[in-house]
Amino acid sequence: MRWREAIEPFTRPFFFAWSRISRGKTLGVRILAVDGEGRVLLVRHTYLPGWWLPGGGVDRGETLEAAAVRELREEAGLIAKGRPTLLSAHSNERFFPGDHVFLYRVDAWETGDRKSSQEIAEVAFFPLDALPADLNRGSRARLDEVFGRAEISPEW
Repeated sequence: MRWREAIEPFTRPFFFAWSRISRGKTLGVRILAVDGEGRVLLVRHTYLPGWWLPGGGVDRGETLEAAAVRELREEAGLIAKGRPTLLSAHSNERFFPGDHVFLYRVDAWETGDRKSSQEIAEVAFFPLDALPADLNRGSRARLDEVFGRAEISPEW
């Protein structure tokens, strides 16, 4: 699926333009899931480089919590047991003007089927002291904040 990474820089402006026309402001969620061994869940997309916390856009008429639960299942195949907990909210102006990202934590889940096999190349849990070198900057910053290595930033 490397071809998706190759064309993404060219298709991104069209996606952003459509998002701006159809939505105005955009909302996204990212999910922190930590397993019983203290490892964090990360995903690697087929169209973006590096590893990321799972997540994505909030659909029209969908709550932030519902989006977090949906994205966790779609991208990682994990079915949340209980409501996710809101950890922080961030402006993502640097990447996309008008975008806001909300970080949720899910502490209990069961394994289900992953629904986005075309979008997600890999799903894995990583120990905090062995995170991938190509972890997305925003995801790394959120992990540093959650685990007490940095203050929470209002910027993604």
